[in-house]
Amino acid sequence: MQRFAELLDRLVLTPSRNGKLKLMVDFFGAEPDPERGYALAAITGDLDIKSVKPAMLRELMASRMDSVLFRYSYDYVGDLAETIALVWPSPHDGEHRSAAPPPTLTDVVAALDRASRKEGPALVEAWLDRLDSSGRYALLKLATGGLRVGVSSRLAKQALADFGGKAIAEIEELWHGLGPPYEPLFGWLEGRAEKPVSAAAAPFRPVMLSQALAEPDYERIDPQSYAAEWKWDGIRVQATAERGIRRLYSRTGDDISSAFPDLLDFMTYEGSLDGELLVATPKDGRSGPPDVAEPRGPPHDNIVVGTFSDLQQRLNRKTVSAAVLKRYPVFLRAYDLLHDGSTDLRGLAFAERRERLEPFLARLEPSRFDLSPFVPFQRFEDLEGLRATPPHPVIEGLMLKRWDSPYVPGRPKGPWFKWKQDPYLVDAVLMYAQRGHGKRSSFYSDYTFGVWTGPMDAPELVPVGKAYFGFTDAELKQLDKYVRDNTVERFGPVRSVRAEPDHGLVIEVAFEGLARSSRHKSGVAMRFPRVSRLRWDKPAFEADRLETLQAMLPDGSKE
Repeated sequence: MQRFAELLDRLVLTPSRNGKLKLMVDFFGAEPDPERGYALAAITGDLDIKSVKPAMLRELMASRMDSVLFRYSYDYVGDLAETIALVWPSPHDGEHRSAAPPPTLTDVVAALDRASRKEGPALVEAWLDRLDSSGRYALLKLATGGLRVGVSSRLAKQALADFGGKAIAEIEELWHGLGPPYEPLFGWLEGRAEKPVSAAAAPFRPVMLSQALAEPDYERIDPQSYAAEWKWDGIRVQATAERGIRRLYSRTGDDISSAFPDLLDFMTYEGSLDGELLVATPKDGRSGPPDVAEPRGPPHDNIVVGTFSDLQQRLNRKTVSAAVLKRYPVFLRAYDLLHDGSTDLRGLAFAERRERLEPFLARLEPSRFDLSPFVPFQRFEDLEGLRATPPHPVIEGLMLKRWDSPYVPGRPKGPWFKWKQDPYLVDAVLMYAQRGHGKRSSFYSDYTFGVWTGPMDAPELVPVGKAYFGFTDAELKQLDKYVRDNTVERFGPVRSVRAEPDHGLVIEVAFEGLARSSRHKSGVAMRFPRVSRLRWDKPAFEADRLETLQAMLPDGSKE
């Protein structure tokens, strides 16, 4: 457990990707089975411990510390596990002293897996008395999930690939057929055993990604070499059905099937599709999935393709209510066919795969699956105009794919390009700030910003978005100091910052798109907002007004 705690501490404090990879590779090499396997499962989010919940930990803390003092401590630290780890009475203090050795990670996982919800907190309490603050933090993060150490599931798989000298695509294709503590996987990576045979049906196949199109490559793009398609503002998914098993994966290999049961119901095929998941609502206002008729080319005459904000109502949910399913029905706009039955098509040229995709889709329910059409062009200049003025507000640019390109995992240079629209920019005023997580837990790094509305002689700020990236570490320190020096109110971990026409910090915000939203006071929702520049030079009253954003709304955006 101590080694796992040290790993988490060092991952939090190591900002570079390569540094995190080396830490994990060294850990996998030094730790035995099954300890390293359970650590891997914790990092990738594949441990599901049901016997301990955050509310139980708060109750446990009440028996050891004054509730008001704990509330103040939690407000200052901003993270429940870190707060408890820091303030828990030392195992060498008074009656709670324990001479028992600290538990191993394997001991903890095995015991909590067997424990009931009544027994779980008691186990955690005993272990907290036997661990130092780092060990307590690791234990609590393990028990509640959400490590927040700056390591994604895919980065952990890359560390496995580096550790064993394998391609990450091999790890990803095996992953969904394996489970903690991954002993067969480590045996193969260390050369002690044969490669595991994944018996899982409908596995994830690593996706092929595109490079951003830059000016030096413009001259390469011609209709004889490249096909052009619209780049829709949904989420890239892989829909795989094999031997009665149906799964929907994100581009990083996460199984998101539970959030989209309405699409799974219509995956009545054997094979694997690559495409964009989008929300479709009927133009006539009826609820439920639209009855889409031919032609299949987007946009359909009788539907409105929903915004990314609509799709967010379905994302990251373990279950979806009937009301949400009815209001935000989804469909798959297919780009590619990876498997047709048991036949692997990924080695074929893109032109050949597309030829097989069209008859494959013709057998499926047209309200749930359609074909992404090609965008005809004669010369590159034609694409420049189409990119600037796409025919639909949910299009964010163009995809350009070589006709002869096989489907290769990763991001090879040349076969596929994405050419997105230039981001929108707006000057907004910082209104609220909240502490971050992990290495940012001591900094106010999540910022809510607003624009002016109301009469010019008495303007008011209305929040229009929230951003937590786009700035450097040096700028983060400047922002954190500004927040602390200009706080006017506190709401738990959130601080309200002084924001008036003659006093406020202007932030230039970049974002990918804008849509109407009845869920926001401003009536608009931003897509991927991030801090572009800190405008220390600009007076707050010169920030943009809500009317500026409203003028950016595309025609046809939903009310």
